[in-house]
Amino acid sequence: MRQTGFMIGSSVVVRTRSWIVLCLGFLTVGAPAAYAADCPGHPDALGTSRTLVVDPREHPRIGTMQYRETLPLKDHEVVLTFDDGPLPKYSNQVLKMLDDECIKATFFIIGQQAKANPEGVRKLVAAGHTVGTHSMSHPLTFDRMPVEKYEPEINGGIEWTSAAMTDPSKLAPFFRIPGLMRAEGVENYLISRGIQVWSADFPADDWRHVSSDRVYQLAIQRLEAKGKGILLLHDIQARTVAALPKIIRDLKARGYRIVHVVPATPDRPATPTTPVEWLLHPPTETTPIARWPAVPNFVFTETRTLPAPALADLNAQTEHQPLLPRRTKGQTDIASTLPVPGHDLFSIPEGSVEVLLSTTLSRRAATRMAMAAETPRAGKDKAAKGKAVKPHAARTARAAPVTPKHAAQAKPRPTRVATSVKKRA
Repeated sequence: MRQTGFMIGSSVVVRTRSWIVLCLGFLTVGAPAAYAADCPGHPDALGTSRTLVVDPREHPRIGTMQYRETLPLKDHEVVLTFDDGPLPKYSNQVLKMLDDECIKATFFIIGQQAKANPEGVRKLVAAGHTVGTHSMSHPLTFDRMPVEKYEPEINGGIEWTSAAMTDPSKLAPFFRIPGLMRAEGVENYLISRGIQVWSADFPADDWRHVSSDRVYQLAIQRLEAKGKGILLLHDIQARTVAALPKIIRDLKARGYRIVHVVPATPDRPATPTTPVEWLLHPPTETTPIARWPAVPNFVFTETRTLPAPALADLNAQTEHQPLLPRRTKGQTDIASTLPVPGHDLFSIPEGSVEVLLSTTLSRRAATRMAMAAETPRAGKDKAAKGKAVKPHAARTARAAPVTPKHAAQAKPRPTRVATSVKKRA
C-alpha cells in the first residue's frame, strides 16, 4: 500500500499495510528510511515525505527564478517537475524510475504531445502524479505574443490534456510558460482563470547539449546552493533519463526529502502556511537588513507661508504650560505663520570679489582689483618721501654697470604682479 499521510499537530501519521508509524517532527537524514515501508520491493527507496496542498488564488506566481515567492518548503525539501512530455521513448523510463522510488512529481504537458500520446497522460494520472499544462505547441515567444495568439496556445494545451484523461477533473490548474518567457499579459490572463503560474527555483540545463553527468552535477550543485526548492527537468531527453538515477541517489545520500504538490479543492483545503514561508530564505530577527524605507516626495501647491509650531506640536497640556521655558511661552504670541525667505537673501552680486575668488582661474582678476585699490595710496607715499628717494636713486644709477648695446635692445621681461603684491604685504 502506498503512503497516505495527514498532519496531527507537529506529528506525521503514516499508514502502512500492517501497522501505523508515528514520526514525531520531520527527520532529516532518516526521512527516506521512514517511508521505505511504503515502497514494496524497494526498502531503500527515497519515497515522498509529504503532500503540500496549495491554493492558486492565494499565491498565483511561484518560483524564485522569476518571482518573489516559491513553494513553502522546509529545509532539504525538493519538488521534482518535468516539462514537454509525454514522449513514450523517454517519459516511460522516467515514470518507471519514479515509481520504483515511490516519488510523486509534477508534469507540465504539451497539448500536441497529449494529442499524440493520450495513454502517456493517463499513466501519469494513474501513478498519482500531478499533471499541469505547458501550452499547445511550446512556442518560445510568449513574452511578445498578442492576446489573440497566446489564448489559443493556453486553451489548446488545457483542452487536449484534459481530453486525454479518463477524469478531466484530475487536471491541476498549474501552468508553466514555455522557456519561462514570461509576460505580464499572459500571467494576468492565467491568474484571472484561477491558474497558478509556475517558474522554478533552479534548473539542471538538461535541454542544452550537455552530458548526463553535467545535468546531474548542475542539479545537485544548484540544489545545495539553495538548500531546497523546485527542480526543473524534462522527461523527453535521453540525458535526463541517464542523469535521474544519480540525482535520486544523491538526494537520498544528502538527506533530501521529496514533496508532492497538489491543488486545493472544496474537499481538500490548502495546507496552512504563513506568508513568510513562501519566501525561499525568510528574513530572521538575527539577520540585519540594510534596506531603509524611501523618503516620500511632498508637493506643496501655491504655499506662500510656512506654519509656525504651536504648543500642540510640543505635546504640552494646559496644566503643564507653566512648566515650559519662558522662551517657548513667549512664542505663543507670535504670528501663526512665518514668511518664506526671499530669493535674494542668498544671492551674490555678479563681478564681486567673492564670486571671482570662487574659482582658481579668477584669483588673478581679484588680485588685480586689489592692486588697483592700493595704487592711489602708493602715489601718496612716493610724494611724501620726496628728496629722500632721489639720492638713493642717484647712488643706484652710479653703482649700476654700463649696459651693453645689444642688451638695451632686448625686450623687457613682464613684471610678476603676484610677487610684488606679496612683498608689499
